[in-house]
Amino acid sequence: MLRRVAFSAASLIALAAAVSAHAEAPAAATPPSESDQAANQVDKVVITAAPYAVSLDTVTSSVNIVTRDQLDVAPPAGLGDMLNGQPGLRSTFYGPGASRPVIRGLSGPRVMVLQNGVGQVDASSLSPDHAVASDPGEASRVEVLRGPSTLAYGGSGIGGVVNIIDDRVPSSAPANGFEGRLAGSVSSVDDGKSINGSAKFGKGPLVFAIDADHRESSDYDVPTAPVSARLAKAEGLTVDPDKTVKNSDVQVDAYGAGVSYVHDSGFFGVSVKKIDTTYGVPYEQILAPIDPDAEGPVSIHLQQTRYDVRGEQDVDLGPFDKVRLSVGHAKYEHAEIGVDSGEVGTRFLSDGTEGRVELVQKERDGWQGAVGFQALKRHFEAIGDEAFVPSTDIKEYGVFTLQRLDKGAWGVDAGLRFDSRQLKTSFADKTFDNVSASLGVFYKPAEHQFVALTVSRNGRAPTEAELFADGPHPGTGGYEVGDADLKSEKVVSVEATYRYTGDRLRAEAHLWGAQYDGFIEEARTGAVEDGLPVFQYSQTDAKFHGAEAEASYVAWRSGERSLKLEGSYDWVRGSTDLGVPARVPPWAVTGRAIWSTARLEVQGEVRRVASQNRVAVFELPTDSYTQVNAMVTYKPIADSGLRVFIDGRNLTNETIREHVSFLKDFAPSPGRSVRAGFAWRF
Repeated sequence: MLRRVAFSAASLIALAAAVSAHAEAPAAATPPSESDQAANQVDKVVITAAPYAVSLDTVTSSVNIVTRDQLDVAPPAGLGDMLNGQPGLRSTFYGPGASRPVIRGLSGPRVMVLQNGVGQVDASSLSPDHAVASDPGEASRVEVLRGPSTLAYGGSGIGGVVNIIDDRVPSSAPANGFEGRLAGSVSSVDDGKSINGSAKFGKGPLVFAIDADHRESSDYDVPTAPVSARLAKAEGLTVDPDKTVKNSDVQVDAYGAGVSYVHDSGFFGVSVKKIDTTYGVPYEQILAPIDPDAEGPVSIHLQQTRYDVRGEQDVDLGPFDKVRLSVGHAKYEHAEIGVDSGEVGTRFLSDGTEGRVELVQKERDGWQGAVGFQALKRHFEAIGDEAFVPSTDIKEYGVFTLQRLDKGAWGVDAGLRFDSRQLKTSFADKTFDNVSASLGVFYKPAEHQFVALTVSRNGRAPTEAELFADGPHPGTGGYEVGDADLKSEKVVSVEATYRYTGDRLRAEAHLWGAQYDGFIEEARTGAVEDGLPVFQYSQTDAKFHGAEAEASYVAWRSGERSLKLEGSYDWVRGSTDLGVPARVPPWAVTGRAIWSTARLEVQGEVRRVASQNRVAVFELPTDSYTQVNAMVTYKPIADSGLRVFIDGRNLTNETIREHVSFLKDFAPSPGRSVRAGFAWRF
């Protein structure tokens, strides 16, 4: 495996060098004016999930960025819940304690969650009741990539990539030797409290950073009995009428520190982070029938200690002018504990290291590129009665190149990646090799307009659960059976992008389709084992397609006062040889109005999510809902970094059941809530 990777790496470096040399002697060009340079600098946004800087206005696929300013006033929540509502994004919502993003109808092992460009080394993709081992409160920003732009991160990002970026390893010195932030809030629906902050200090070359994040909440209220009428009717249940989702309390504590050596041509630093989370798992609240052998409510205690090394250095190395390094090592433990007995049931352990090195090419006459290497070594172990996946040692190696030619009015994007993944247990040793590639072209037909078409082919190796599962899995409510003969999952996808970026109007639309060969699907067989329905992993062909659109329009502006209107829409449809895949979200449309002055911002939002009646076998439909939200933010001191806010969520107290959630029929989303808080930059 290492020999194949080494050969692929040498080939890609040679290719990059040849391409760069070919572009090294461009025709003489007129130097840009100072105003042109300033405009170009404003237009450029460094997407740290990619090896080199690309304007957000010219990305050939769909990218969203959630900034720290947005995170400061966002409701404290898990990663999936925080992103829910962005175009094409939903949340697995397994109660407030555990949520992962669903991207274009795909989740779990097809959505990769990263920390500073490398993996979490947790067990969150294994089950929807497993929380991500990073909280949005720690982040400086969060990036979401969909479609072909995920190629640099391998097959596990076949559905999308979410990169949680922190500044725990400082890459620059603060302007005045010190900077920081502090944010906090309280909420009514769950008696929630949160506070998080960070600080960076030192004028260089040594720069230090510290951060801490705490949030806690109790059982939350809902507008109706938690168990749905559909489920009660289908299974003959007598529901508990209490309008509180019991065992939904959460406590998260995370803290970290880092230090960097920062100089004119780069930085190098290390950091450490500890997260300790305890959260309850909501259960079916019924009065009858009662199973005397049921284990009772469960809480989960998650702990992870993570060490990171990051660096960037300007170099003069042939065709390359920059080297980037990111390495993360983590020890993770997740224990499922009986609330009544206090006994530890099943434990999930993950201990591993992942790293990547990127060689960024010199930019020449609009040509940008990079060659990267990635490696992962992880040991996974499950211990206990519900250890449905055997202990597995996982090794993965990858090498990739991304190339971009931007000639102003038109351009080309291309990528190529080779992956090799090995999964080894006491009874099996499986290796999967995959080649992924993408090619995109873009054109600017007029000022402010951008059109792109991208085609990609990706491969994903099966996970340890898909291959080797054999046992009860309460998180999904089934007895899961893997298939050790599964092959790599392959997909060919096409995406068309249109973007308009005028002064008052900004609009973006994406049409996409994906055809899978060997789509790995978990289907209910009709058999019962240990009192649970049996779900068997198998491979079929599948098709997914959909659309996303978003726009913002400044309807009125006078000085520092303005009225902005925003809207978004997303829709996805999927089918496999076995029928309709489970938990595909319905369409959603969101409208928002924002009134802004120098010190005041008032925002109102209405979100409509359709019903979903196109369901898999044994899956229940969900009703449509309309959610109304509002927020007022105020700066009490002009020209200061202090903001105070009041936020109303689900103001009409609508019953909201997320179709993509395993708990949709007995843990709806929270009811009406009012939250007050502050955000301070200093």
